[in-house]
Amino acid sequence: MNAKSKLGGTLALLAGAAFAISYTHYEAQAQTAPRFHYDPVWPKALPNLWKMGGVTGLAVDRDDNVWVYNRPNDAMATELRAEPTPPVARCCVRPPSMIHIDKNGNVIGSFDAPQGHGMDVDDEGFVYLGQDTVRKYDPQTGEVVAEVARTPERENGARVGLPPPIQRAPGQVFRTPPPPARDAAEEAAAVAAFREKYPPETPMIVGGLEEIRIVEGDNEMYVADNYLGGRVLVFDLDTFEFKRGWGAYGRPLAEISVDDADHDYTPNGPMPRDFAGHLTLNVSNDGLVYAADRNANRIHVTTKQGEFLNEFVLAAGTGAGGSTGGIAFSPDPEQRFLYISDLTNNRIWFLNREDGELVGEMGNMGDSGGQFYGLHMIAVDSEGNIYTGEVQQGERVQRFVPTDSPRGELLQRLADMT
Repeated sequence: MNAKSKLGGTLALLAGAAFAISYTHYEAQAQTAPRFHYDPVWPKALPNLWKMGGVTGLAVDRDDNVWVYNRPNDAMATELRAEPTPPVARCCVRPPSMIHIDKNGNVIGSFDAPQGHGMDVDDEGFVYLGQDTVRKYDPQTGEVVAEVARTPERENGARVGLPPPIQRAPGQVFRTPPPPARDAAEEAAAVAAFREKYPPETPMIVGGLEEIRIVEGDNEMYVADNYLGGRVLVFDLDTFEFKRGWGAYGRPLAEISVDDADHDYTPNGPMPRDFAGHLTLNVSNDGLVYAADRNANRIHVTTKQGEFLNEFVLAAGTGAGGSTGGIAFSPDPEQRFLYISDLTNNRIWFLNREDGELVGEMGNMGDSGGQFYGLHMIAVDSEGNIYTGEVQQGERVQRFVPTDSPRGELLQRLADMT
């Protein structure tokens, strides 16, 4: 094949990718909602035969480079045939759990840490990972330099603390064993005893971690754990001391119900008095806290002190895990739009931040570039590029560039060539 033919084939591939995402966008109110093109050449191929696992954390640092927190142990045996000595195939090996990717799609760093959920990065480059608590890592050495206090036990009896080093045979898939099984009566008694011992106002991490957000200007860290359907907790960024927290509707922690019925939600039904589960959050430039209660298809807006301001309901009929996953903001100074990642419906929702009005959506379920299969995490850089991370069968990161950006205009021209 000559060079001209190769170039034509490449342009056709790029044009097809650009066309595919351009026309999966919303039709109504297109003038007021942002538009994006899928970027088919970001990231570049991972080095060292790495095969990424499900993405459980995503953050953009001050240099607009992207940190990806993934689960290496999601890999199946058929994906690890390069691990034995000697290897039996050229694909693949587990990657480190933390992968650092620059704006051009190159891997520029990595370190290994226990798998978890939720992350953020501060302006000095330290990485905060949600595991059984929040741990602060030195990105150069991968060493833990601080951690938030947590209860010495869990409600379901699962392990607490950093796991011991895993001795894995080549190609072996390792997953944390479940806690010992208990019958229904034993389970109910154990849960009641735990909740009496650790009431909702317990000023430390109690459950597992869902999300972490650093607010450098206030020297604070916002954390969502999953105890009792989810709690918003605020810690001092220097000392990691607990400062304040709240539940649904800004309710004080002490008023969160220990009755599971108060956390239940039926699609299209009334909203529960307390968070239903899988609580994520983000903090806007003007000091508002957006807490997404995924299992109840809603977002609660409060001040930084927990004063309740508003409730946005999104795709209320969604069951099977809910619609309101990760929260990101548009990059304009006013942050006019909320970008919401939806694991169940596999799309990004665009909401007016002021009133929660739905103004658009992007994406659908599928394996192709620009589609989503387990859309889990979302982040936005200073130029307005959207980064997404997938679990389930997706297990990848993707980038979407604004249509009116130089790169977006190039992709649009390629799309127009088809």
